[in-house]
Amino acid sequence: MAMTGGPGLGPLGRLDDESITKQRVRPGTVRRIIPYGTRYRWPLALLLLTTVADAVITVSNPLLLKMIIDDGIIPRRTSTVAWLCGVIAALALIDAAAVYLQAWCSGRIGEGLVFDLRSKVFSHVQKQPLAFFTRAQTGSLVSRLNADVIGARQAVTTLLTESVSTLLTIVMVLVAMLYLSWQITVAALVMIPFFLLPVRFIAGKLQRITRETMQLDAEMSSMMNERFNVAGAMLAKLYGRTDDETKLFSSKAGRVRDVAVAGVVYGRMLFIIVTVLTALTTALVYGLGGSLTIDGTLKLGTLVAMVTLLLRLYGPVNLLSTLQVTAMTALVSFDRVFEVLDLEPLVAERPDARELPAAPTGDAAPEIEFDQVHFRYPSAGEVSLASLESIALRRPERADDSWTLQELSFRAPAGKLTALVGHSGAGKTTITQLVPRLYDPNQGAVRIGGHDIRELTLQSLRETVGVVTQDAHLFHDTLRANLEYARPGATEQEVIEACQAALIWDTIDALPDGLDTVVGDRGYRLSGGEKQRIALARLLLKAPPIVVLDEATAHLDSESEAAIQRALKTALHGRTSLVIAHRLSTIREADQILVVEAGRIRESGTHDELLDAGGVYADLYRTQFAQQSPA
Repeated sequence: MAMTGGPGLGPLGRLDDESITKQRVRPGTVRRIIPYGTRYRWPLALLLLTTVADAVITVSNPLLLKMIIDDGIIPRRTSTVAWLCGVIAALALIDAAAVYLQAWCSGRIGEGLVFDLRSKVFSHVQKQPLAFFTRAQTGSLVSRLNADVIGARQAVTTLLTESVSTLLTIVMVLVAMLYLSWQITVAALVMIPFFLLPVRFIAGKLQRITRETMQLDAEMSSMMNERFNVAGAMLAKLYGRTDDETKLFSSKAGRVRDVAVAGVVYGRMLFIIVTVLTALTTALVYGLGGSLTIDGTLKLGTLVAMVTLLLRLYGPVNLLSTLQVTAMTALVSFDRVFEVLDLEPLVAERPDARELPAAPTGDAAPEIEFDQVHFRYPSAGEVSLASLESIALRRPERADDSWTLQELSFRAPAGKLTALVGHSGAGKTTITQLVPRLYDPNQGAVRIGGHDIRELTLQSLRETVGVVTQDAHLFHDTLRANLEYARPGATEQEVIEACQAALIWDTIDALPDGLDTVVGDRGYRLSGGEKQRIALARLLLKAPPIVVLDEATAHLDSESEAAIQRALKTALHGRTSLVIAHRLSTIREADQILVVEAGRIRESGTHDELLDAGGVYADLYRTQFAQQSPA
């Protein structure tokens, strides 16, 4: 019966999303796993040692059982029975200690591996360009850090233990069985291929199911992340789409359910096949062994030992048949983690990068220079992975060869305020993003203090440049934590002075918890203007030599902005400032105005000079700024 709720699944979970299901584990994945395990060589050695001890005890018990029956019970030797039972009890205690050590080693290695992978993936993702985050789904990234990393742990702990234990047990059991009765052993071995034949088919199915399950879980997590934050919940309510959102979520959850059902079906098929074949083989051994025992060819204790060994043979064989599935599941998880680690950041620090020299005390902040800069935003293939985006978006991307910035050259004088004006989409924000090196130009160079920023360490560059964007982001934490993010270790007095300079301290001081007030998800407990002033206070606390304001006062009313402008005039004194102009007051204060149009600088000069020229700026001023108060 076909399941409903998700496309592409037939009665046994036939998977039709070939963009996921036909992916294969890349060559070299196993080789890349080895270094992660060798970091824990001593716990691994102890884990393998205890695994060997457990396998030896597993085979020893049936042989001791044979001796109890043949050498103790049948000859009526009580002392022999008592001694052998004592040995079995002692081995049980040793086995318990071995299992305990296995658990400790497995936990030590597994959780250490999870820590290593999570730390490495998180650090690597932090190095990705801004374009990566504009494309990747948050839920997909979180899934790589959680579900996939935990799945990868199996490859080094459970998988390693099971593979060694399974192979060792099979070899030792077969040796013992051949020693006791080669006839019964041969009969049992004839059935083994029937265990292994179904595995190849089912393992392939389960591998594809695993990969699709991981992807679908990531998509569902992304949807929850987007809908459960304040902005997403508000959007759904304002547009009356809550029922539609529920239906969309149900559709995604239905696909997860259907794929999971397919996995259960194939897993149960494998279990049924193994169970039936084990029963048939046990019946065969009992029949053949019983006949040999009646004829006097085989002792009773030997028959009991053979049947016990047989059960301990087909347990590992059964495990071996599923080991491939477990291995492929673990490898898929590792492969998905490596996909992220293999993404080369477009903005990377050079091995010989040097720190930006600090300006001598009393000197002006360094100037900013754009020299024949050409820039276009990178495509998805350059910065992202299809598996980190929505399945619905997996279509061939149209080539976009148009330049966002072209032949762009200008200087922002040291210690002066340079304003960028222009129509929406002209390239103003792109210019401000190139200064802190969120992107690199395709051609040309951006220089600070005469140094190409690609030759500088990222840390020194970002300590030099401070940015406030139009959409100020605050973490779901206290006001104090959000402010000190710019300057860890700042004193409370320094924090208060920054807040006073940004004209937000009176508001904070009036709150019941003051600086310890939690701002909520993305700062939604604050108004837009309050968030913007917190962001400005954070910038002032950092006190960088270069300041970039991307319409940072856009959310403020005229009175608040006028006050902020007065505060900024003092705070930005002596600093090189690059500001996207939003209000007339910013333009009037600017030492230089750059008019950006279609990614080029069309005009430059002061406010009065550009008005007198009667060009693009004059037209822009009349349409956008003339009605504003000159305050």
